[in-house]
Amino acid sequence: MLSIIIPTRNEENFLPALLDSIKAQDFSDYEIIVSDGGSCDRTAALATAAGCRLVTDGEHRHPGWQRNNGAAVARGDLFLFLDADVILQPNFLTPSVAEFKRRGLDCAGFYIKFNPNRLFYRIYATICNLVFFIFQYFSPLANGSGIMVTKDRHERIHGFDTTIFFGEDSEYCWRATHQARGKFRIIRACWQLYSSRRLEREGAWRGMWKWVRINLHTFFKGHIRHEIKDYKLGGFEK
Repeated sequence: MLSIIIPTRNEENFLPALLDSIKAQDFSDYEIIVSDGGSCDRTAALATAAGCRLVTDGEHRHPGWQRNNGAAVARGDLFLFLDADVILQPNFLTPSVAEFKRRGLDCAGFYIKFNPNRLFYRIYATICNLVFFIFQYFSPLANGSGIMVTKDRHERIHGFDTTIFFGEDSEYCWRATHQARGKFRIIRACWQLYSSRRLEREGAWRGMWKWVRINLHTFFKGHIRHEIKDYKLGGFEK
């Protein structure tokens, strides 16, 4: 079984579209777990109404915590972590799971396309995807909006490091690969529709420059383990 784990906080405007895109898939062997960080809107109610398993934790408000909480109750032997503002393209799950198993992977990320996909965002996505392609062979990089991993590897590394504020997704993939001796690759069969809401809100150039600076800090000085001023975690800011 595939356990689809969605961390949320105040995602009532985005979660329904993701759930609809999951239910429109031709893949049926899955469960959906919405792991909520104390939403004050209708996120939890919408998840319950859609038949999702709901896990709540109002004390910890970071996607790393929510992903771990969801994984703790998951029944599947394969996990798919998705952000609430993602939309799955038609026929996404079947080929993705098939490729994951065929290539003998233990952890995987996805190439991205921005949604909406404006010209600047296409250029930005091309750069990101090139980085994903190169680094997959020696130091895995993945966007937390879409990570597939076996339950075994997740448990071996004790989940996401909740002390890391930014970049916990790539650090998680690195440990799943190197610490747990797993195989990581980027899935080729399907591209993920990644929300451009941060770029829309902050401005494309400003958002990209902030992402570059944070990653340079991580590369040269280590992981960021404190909150970054003006960096909002998607719907977590409300």
